[in-house]
Order: sequence, then structure tokens, then C-alpha cells
Amino acid sequence: MRIKQYRTQFIKELSPFYDAYEAESFFYLILEDKHKLRQIDLALNHELTFSDSDFIVWDSLLAQLKKEVPIQYLLGKTNFYGLDFEVNENVLIPRPETEELVEWIINENSKAEKSKTIKILDIGTGSGCIAISLAKNIPNARVYAMDVSKKAIETAKRNAINNKTDVTFILQDVLNAEELKCNFDIIVSNPPYVRNLEKEEIKKNVLDYEPHLALFVEDNDALIFYRKIAELAQNNLLEDGQLYFEINQYLGDEMKDLLEKMNFKSIELRKDIYDNDRMIFGKVFKTV
Repeated sequence: MRIKQYRTQFIKELSPFYDAYEAESFFYLILEDKHKLRQIDLALNHELTFSDSDFIVWDSLLAQLKKEVPIQYLLGKTNFYGLDFEVNENVLIPRPETEELVEWIINENSKAEKSKTIKILDIGTGSGCIAISLAKNIPNARVYAMDVSKKAIETAKRNAINNKTDVTFILQDVLNAEELKCNFDIIVSNPPYVRNLEKEEIKKNVLDYEPHLALFVEDNDALIFYRKIAELAQNNLLEDGQLYFEINQYLGDEMKDLLEKMNFKSIELRKDIYDNDRMIFGKVFKTV
């Protein structure tokens, strides 16, 4: 069968689960990953065909997509901030909103004195996408990354190697950390923040396949991770130290209130590209 014919069939079979644009994007992602062919290659050569063994692979992927398994898990990778990252069932799939958080940190710190090392800690690193992107784009950064999941750390280590970055990884449950081992200029975290009451808003491909450990918090204490990390930051951020969070879009005011009560200064709440409250920043000022 010609690839172009199979493309039509592929999109049609996915139509009960995805819109046509998304189904088509899946087709071309797989085509490039498995055959090194781009959309333009297919447009220029309508006679390209699949072999019998190709159909076995494609039909298997199609069956998984019908179960709404994320395409990133099926391919085992995704792109984040211009870098390729391995992803699997042990780590969240990086989101565009998190790229905005990374962009914010880079813009604030890329012009720092080159002679000064900037020590950065990413808490709840998952795939390592934040830590590795910062290490790649802030030349004078010394980056550390923490996670409670051993398998997530193993994935993040591979991503650091594949992206040729030097990141120190720490296996630690932040909720049980009494202190951090050293002081930092920047602490950043995208911790679990989805309340159980919001599960009905979560798409099946996320709810059924991405790790709940990295997603959900109890309704009665939705800011548990933010409070703990902010407490650690109070003690382990250097003078003028920066604290960045990705946050639950519904809890922007609560986050501002939390940081204000903990005496963080220069607090700034930012919206993401979808106009949701998604990121917050605060500074630590030490008193002598």
C-alpha cells in the first residue's frame, strides 16, 4: 500500500479519539521517527510504500493510539526547549507552559557575570527537562536536580548525557528533607499541583498513563509542596536568591499569599500562553 493511502486510513481510524489535525500530526511524527521521512518527502513522491514489516509496526502504534497512549511515550521521546528528551511512564511529558518558565529564568540570568557561578536547584525534576535546559542555556550555571523517583532520576541522567550537560542528581523526597546540602542562587520547581477534584478536567491520555506521583495532591492541602520548598528556600537561597514555581492555574492568589506571608519579596505572578496563572517568582532578602 502506498504511504499516502495508509495516511488517509490512519487518520480516519483515529477520528473517534482525536481531531483530524492531531491525528495527522501523529502520522507525520511516526513517519519521521520510523522512516526518516518528512511531510514534504511524501508530498514530492506519492509512490512511496510501506513493507509488510512496516505495517506491523504502524498497526501496533495505531492500536496504542486508539487507547490514547501518549504519542511521546510510544516514540519514547519529545522535544523541549529545542532539546530532545527521553520520556517514559516514569516521568511527566514536558509541557509548553514549562518552556515558558525556563525562558523566564534564562532571560533573567543569561546576562549574569560570566565569572560568577550560578548554583541552581530543580526540585521534582522528572525527565530533567528544566534542569538540563537551564544547564544548556546558562553557561555559568552549576545545576542540581532532585526527585523522589529513582526511575525518574535514571531517565533524567540519560537525558543529561544525551544533551551533553553536567547536572548533579539527588534522590530525595523533598517533603522529608530537613535541609538542603548547600546554598543556591536559584531554586525552581514544577511540583505536583493537580487537586483530586480537578481529575475530571484531565484528559484520558494523561490520567491513565502519566505518573500520578508527579501530578496529584490532596484537595485539603494543595500547596503542600510549595510550602515545603519555600521553607527550604528561606534557609538555602543566597542573598537576592530567586525562587520560581510552575503553579496550578486556579491557585495564583493563594500562591501569592503564601509567598507574601513567608516574607518573599518582588513577587510576580505570570500567565502562560493560554492566559492562565501559571508561574510565580519571589526573592529572598536576608536580614543581618
